[in-house]
Amino acid sequence: MRNDRAIPAGPALFLVIAAALAAMAGGMILADGGGVDGVRLAIRATARTSLALFLLAFTASAIFRLWPGSATRWLLANRRWFGLGFAFSHLVHAGAIFLLHRWHPDTFALLVQPKTFVTGGIAYLFIALLAATSFDRAVAALGPRNWKRVHTIGIWVIWISFIFTNGKRIPASAAYAIPVAILFAALALRLRAARRARHAAA
Repeated sequence: MRNDRAIPAGPALFLVIAAALAAMAGGMILADGGGVDGVRLAIRATARTSLALFLLAFTASAIFRLWPGSATRWLLANRRWFGLGFAFSHLVHAGAIFLLHRWHPDTFALLVQPKTFVTGGIAYLFIALLAATSFDRAVAALGPRNWKRVHTIGIWVIWISFIFTNGKRIPASAAYAIPVAILFAALALRLRAARRARHAAA
């Protein structure tokens, strides 16, 4: 029999995610002695973990609606903590970018375009907003309708940001088409689940 208590959930799940992310990024940077390759590896790795955690939160409700069961119920119940894990992952990602700027300014200037600060800054603003309003007190303070509006807008801004960030790199590497395709697949999953909900309510 599966022991559900052995599977982290709630705040414990977030702590596991945060510890793993910090250890991963820190290990990559330290293993290279703070060199440019280690910092860039941490940046790329946290970009991927951010996408994975975002997708788990983004699709949790749709997955449960389409395939209800104990595993998908657990995923839905922990959607908030995957979302906060995503916010932490992107915080570590930002920290690694900052280290690249401080320790390797020439490489930073070569790789990071000024307009990235605008598009990235907007995404980070919404990530911070969603993380700050992911708790019951924030829901009560905003009211359910306003809270839903903020989170709906924020989620789609972040989804578009991932599309833009990965899509613009496709000319340099076709591999970036994979996350773009996954993001559109996640969108299709949500649309399918919404369509099923409308049919069930009709």
